[in-house]
Amino acid sequence: MSSPIQPHTADREVAAAETGQNVRQFVTFHVERETYAVPLAEVQEIIRLPDMVDVPLAPAALAGLANLRGSVLPITSLRRLFALQDRPHDDATRVVVVSHGTAFGFVVDRMASVVTAEVAEIEGTDSLGGTIDTDMLSGVIKREGAMIMILDPARLMQRSGAARAPVGGPRAELLAEAGLLSSSRGETEAGGISDEIQLVSFELSGQEYALPIEHVQEIVQVPEIVSALPNAPHHAIGVITLRDRLLPLVSLRRLFGLAEAGLSEQSRIVVVSWNGAATGSVGIVTDTVKEVLRVARGIVDPLPDLLSGSGGLREIEAICRIDQGRRLVSILSAERLFDTAAVATSGLDGMEKTMRDTRGADETRQGDEEEQFVVFRLADEEYGVPIDAVHEIVRVPEQLTRVPRTPRFIEGVVNLRGAVLPVVDQRRRFQLPDTERNDRQRIMVFMIENVRTGFIVDSVSEVLKIPRSAIAPAPDLSQDEGSAIERIANLAEAKRIILMLNVDRLLNRREVADLRRAA
Repeated sequence: MSSPIQPHTADREVAAAETGQNVRQFVTFHVERETYAVPLAEVQEIIRLPDMVDVPLAPAALAGLANLRGSVLPITSLRRLFALQDRPHDDATRVVVVSHGTAFGFVVDRMASVVTAEVAEIEGTDSLGGTIDTDMLSGVIKREGAMIMILDPARLMQRSGAARAPVGGPRAELLAEAGLLSSSRGETEAGGISDEIQLVSFELSGQEYALPIEHVQEIVQVPEIVSALPNAPHHAIGVITLRDRLLPLVSLRRLFGLAEAGLSEQSRIVVVSWNGAATGSVGIVTDTVKEVLRVARGIVDPLPDLLSGSGGLREIEAICRIDQGRRLVSILSAERLFDTAAVATSGLDGMEKTMRDTRGADETRQGDEEEQFVVFRLADEEYGVPIDAVHEIVRVPEQLTRVPRTPRFIEGVVNLRGAVLPVVDQRRRFQLPDTERNDRQRIMVFMIENVRTGFIVDSVSEVLKIPRSAIAPAPDLSQDEGSAIERIANLAEAKRIILMLNVDRLLNRREVADLRRAA
């Protein structure tokens, strides 16, 4: 909602006040029973309380982050900063946005007015008692029967934790390759072929399928609008726009002759390169994406000739035997999947040509200007980590072995293919409320100071390419210098703010030492 004090109005009032050297103007407001003021010249605008993103391990006074016309705005609660009890927000609650080098806002109970004070009415803070910490004040307006305390925006911003910390540019290793993971992950340091392969697994009608990770470009949510194609075959759902590019969508359920099922919150689009990455991509709609698997080549077997010879299962090229064969994953061939007679005559080739023509020279430019992240959820917020930092994503086992005399946030250890993996409950690490275990939770595996560590998150939602223009350094929101929240992705059109984590800062040295002992 627009501010009752618009910037152009404020400029006029300030100019009028400055015609006399002995007067100053202030915006005044109420918190509890007290009246406070800030210099009118530093007030950018006044807004209603917006939707905010909670930040873990932030100072208690920080109410959250909001999107203010494409910029990330830290918002502080003055009640918390003044050690007053919280109260429910109402129609009178407002956020005063102050610009002091960088913009930040603070929540007040209700607005008062714009006042003009003569210099003789303004005194220092020496005469104040213990009403609030005088370090946040620059003076007091004293009038008969009233006293208005003047807040210092710079000190207020510093004490609230909303000051912006200098943050360097993105790490050089981010997106060293354009694929889902760096191609070096499939090779040993000596240049030989690894004995492990990586797969992106997804579910379709209760059956688990997977694609080699080198063919998966990204994983995105199903948009609200899909444009249908006239005279398209049954399995071609339509096209969507993905960052100014046309992406054709195919239903694997229809292609495989499975029963129809409506889309749900868990439905995902797996963007797959076909006929070589240079010629484009297509999106396949799945019921849900399950995991990123790292499996030994020895448990991957070619599809038996008896099954592949008939041609009905030619899209499946191998079977992966997990948990000693109790869990079978059908590995699809991207080349065969889109080389069937049905797809070849579906018009996807023409759509792909349109997509290339639309994309044109922008493909190289967008590759340089985008970064790729795995997005996951904790409580009600979204977080992102650089995709190169993710070793794998696995399901949470039914039981974890607890290790005595370790911090509460260390959930325990698990046996991951013969290696002991310490597991951190990320909710507890971020001091968020506990939640019951459920099927959507996943363990994201990172390497922190040469310790392979798993972090339990509520769900892994998508793999997302984000323009660098939408990513900005995070405000200095942590209570220590090692804040894991390094940057903020502000996707204004989608009304999403994603907190970008630096996995190297998820644990400090002492906590890493605790993990070494647990492992």
